[in-house]
Amino acid sequence: MTDIARLYHDRFEQTGLDRRARVWKVLCKYYFDRRIPANATVLELACGYGEFINNISAGRRIAVDINPDSLKYLLPGVAFFEASATNISDVVPELVDVVFASNFLEHLRDKDECDKVLKSVLNVLRPGGKFIIMGPNIRYASREYWDFYDHYLPLSHLSIAEGLRMAGFQIEENIPRFMPFTMNNSIPTHDILIRAYLAFPLAWRFLGKQFLVTASKI
Repeated sequence: MTDIARLYHDRFEQTGLDRRARVWKVLCKYYFDRRIPANATVLELACGYGEFINNISAGRRIAVDINPDSLKYLLPGVAFFEASATNISDVVPELVDVVFASNFLEHLRDKDECDKVLKSVLNVLRPGGKFIIMGPNIRYASREYWDFYDHYLPLSHLSIAEGLRMAGFQIEENIPRFMPFTMNNSIPTHDILIRAYLAFPLAWRFLGKQFLVTASKI
């Protein structure tokens, strides 16, 4: 079994945790905060070092990860559950307004495991609640995708949408190209540049290699 704590440390230390946190602060403030009600209960699945959940504005914030080290990086007020994403039964059913997952589903071993995650998310969402997923789109990131040792499940914006529908979700928005594939590079990440990128969706068609899918519980 992969040592998650060591893998996270080795990979994300290369990028710089401060750099990642700064990027996510801008993404939340100028994109996701505008799509998530300020009083919502938000759960981040596979929260990693908490870059999203620490920065999103929400009435209640919950983080789930199998890596116990995640807790050290979460801000006060963020509730943490050390648990597998295939079974988040410690979270009260139908409590959550929004579940968010970034760069997670590709780490699942197969479609059966992915189905379990989708059903688990469905269980904690209230009726009408949303599941927002960001991840590498194999259609546009096929060359870089396999450069990561723990990538197993290749998904496109079309295949994940189909899986969501089969699990009982309704697709609300499906963006094939959103963010670049990774921050493990020298691409400038100044706040002004990220804000400009978010405000200019035409650029996504050239630089974006991750899908952004929003689905709701029927």
